[in-house]
Amino acid sequence: MNKPIIILGNGGHASVLTEILLLQNRKILGFTAPEEQINSYGLKYLGTDGIFEKYNPLEVELVLGLGTVGISNVRQSLYKKLKNQGYTFAICVHPRAIIASTATLDEGAQIMAGAIVQPHAQIGENTIINTCAIIEHDCMIGAHVHVAPGVTLSGSVHIGNGSHIGTGSTIIQGVSIGKNTIIGAGATVISNIGTNKKAFGVPAKEV
Repeated sequence: MNKPIIILGNGGHASVLTEILLLQNRKILGFTAPEEQINSYGLKYLGTDGIFEKYNPLEVELVLGLGTVGISNVRQSLYKKLKNQGYTFAICVHPRAIIASTATLDEGAQIMAGAIVQPHAQIGENTIINTCAIIEHDCMIGAHVHVAPGVTLSGSVHIGNGSHIGTGSTIIQGVSIGKNTIIGAGATVISNIGTNKKAFGVPAKEV
């Protein structure tokens, strides 16, 4: 049985997730934010993240509505904190995304409109596959990753935990990207990139 949802955040990314949840006919209790705000969908402001002390983790599911534009410890830390309190995070998949039957989506994964996840791909927990991104066969995407809009990952690409793959970038088959690494928007990655790196350009080079 689907549990009612609480959304963390009230920005643009939260709006995209709200749209998905409404298309799925999920019940949304409201949203949290650092201070009281108006929600464009008319959702109820529930309070700050401190309100989770009042809820039974077995009776609600959470959706993390904080987006990222690079490496974000805030999103990851909040996810882990609430997991430690016993909460679970819903998997959100837009009905116009294409997910292969043999693909794996871990807890809290978010798959946006037009995204394609091909056979045997693995999407880690709390990872965003954003609008129109293509995840080809046998890719392994770690936890807390953001694959931004329009990215193309060819077959058997590996992305380490916490990395950010910038808008419109392309990674060719078999390439590995380390943990907490940023791939710049529009980059073309043709060789492995290490951990805690930044890479930009065509072809992409570490900087």
